[in-house]
Amino acid sequence: MSAPSRLKPVIAQFAQSGILSPGHSLPAPHEAAGHATPVRLRLWELAEKYHCPVIGTCIPMPELAKLAKRFGLAAALHDEFALHVEAVGQARIRNDFSEALQRYLDKKYQLQIERFSRLKTDAEVLEQWKASLESGEVAGALWAALTHKASSVDTRHCAYADIHMLSHQVGAGQVADARRLARLETENAELMQAVQQEKDVTRQQMAALRQRNAELETRLAELEAAQELHEANRQRLVDYESGQAVSALCKEVLELKKRNQRLFAAEQRLWSLEKTQAASHAAAQKLATERNAALAERDELEQLLHAFLGKQAPPGCSRQATEECGACEHALSERCILYVGGRTSMQAQYRQLADRLGIHLIHHDGGMEESLSRLPEMIRGADVVVCPTDHISHSAYYQVKNHCKRIGKPCLFYRGTGMGSFAAAIGRVARGDFSLPIEAEEKQ
Repeated sequence: MSAPSRLKPVIAQFAQSGILSPGHSLPAPHEAAGHATPVRLRLWELAEKYHCPVIGTCIPMPELAKLAKRFGLAAALHDEFALHVEAVGQARIRNDFSEALQRYLDKKYQLQIERFSRLKTDAEVLEQWKASLESGEVAGALWAALTHKASSVDTRHCAYADIHMLSHQVGAGQVADARRLARLETENAELMQAVQQEKDVTRQQMAALRQRNAELETRLAELEAAQELHEANRQRLVDYESGQAVSALCKEVLELKKRNQRLFAAEQRLWSLEKTQAASHAAAQKLATERNAALAERDELEQLLHAFLGKQAPPGCSRQATEECGACEHALSERCILYVGGRTSMQAQYRQLADRLGIHLIHHDGGMEESLSRLPEMIRGADVVVCPTDHISHSAYYQVKNHCKRIGKPCLFYRGTGMGSFAAAIGRVARGDFSLPIEAEEKQ
């Protein structure tokens, strides 16, 4: 039996399940393997590992959501992770959706494709990719390099590896931003202390300046009175005094002018200090407002959790959470939550918050190190399943979703792995807000 004949039953099975549209065909073996081809490869002809970086890097989420809505993808448009996962799955084979993605990518990156089309050898493609990566033109260059007819398996893998490591560097940049924020907060506290000290010094200087100003005003009044007396007696002095006396009077007048200039300069300095004090006061009020807002947000979060959960629930199971939790006789009589995925380093904080709320928390890392075969038993032993969609593997996400649907287990999918996101998820669980509620499955 020839190869096309052997593939016909597989194609018919894909068409019947809705994965492959009737009339479409699977990619040729040599094209799917990534070898050099007479023409550019198409999206569904690429190796499976390239679909995730192509869709995640080359297609903005708003555009992907438009295409998903147009072709009726099952994932919710607001769930970016689920939308990405389904788009990656659809891109593996030729269908209406993958063809639309192909047309969009070719149109959006036409200039980069034309630039790469002038290259004839695999070495030239690799060199152009490295140059584009260095200049920051990543998305279009990635699509052009992966689909170029002269690209070898090694060249495509090199582009894939570069994009993978670039994502790690972006994550490291976020960590650096967090550290920089902490440093800025420390500097801000030091600046607030310095501003307070400067305010104290300024207040003392202003008090001294006011006292000096009062003295100068008194002296000025005395000088003005003396000047008036001088003007009244000037004519008499001209008549009765010699030229030497007139010269002394002129010197006195000059001295009075110098004192008047010094008084004016003192007034200018006082005005400048008052302006500086007003600016410092405004900055201090702004910092105090931001601090009060942060404290209020923390208090509101605690009040919200207590309002959702009501009184303290009975303490959870005292045993260490293992795969045997599913067979525990108290599993459904106590408040038991299975947390799938997330960051392992945050588990201690999650458990501390859950213990305070009287919740027994079971954790599965979503297939990072633990086996996915344990998930069904752990799901059956829990009251509720919660799952952060932005930190879980594709396989674990779909296994949790499908198993919860099958046994009617309430399940909540949410975004974020921080303590705030986890606390908000617990609040949603407390008020019965689930992504896969029991009632919906019973109706089905």
